[in-house]
Amino acid sequence: MRMTEMLREWARRVKRDGVTLWFALRHPATPWPVKAIAAVVVAYALSPIDLIPDFVPVLGYVDDVLLLPGLIWAAVRFLPDAVYAECRDRAEGWLRERGAKPRTLWGVVLVCSVWAAVAWLVWWWWTG
Repeated sequence: MRMTEMLREWARRVKRDGVTLWFALRHPATPWPVKAIAAVVVAYALSPIDLIPDFVPVLGYVDDVLLLPGLIWAAVRFLPDAVYAECRDRAEGWLRERGAKPRTLWGVVLVCSVWAAVAWLVWWWWTG
């Protein structure tokens, strides 16, 4: 398998696992600590905006290449196996039917909140 094919497969799995977490949030057998972690990951993964915009050189893709896959991997590891298998099948069906991941505005709230907190901390440090 060539490197580009391996990267495409990896990206497809990350996208599928992001949607899997979206379904796991609504699954009654998902433990609440996992739901809490998954809620943050899903809000960010399915957000139409990024924490670091892609036009920022080098750093713009750090969240897409390292941060987001790492968070998705960590959240998926805490899911019970039966819940993961069921939600993964639902996610694969969703992606097969619709061809795109769902969107959520909670990610916009999350990203804007992080940037507001960073701005406040910079202001507090600068004026303090």
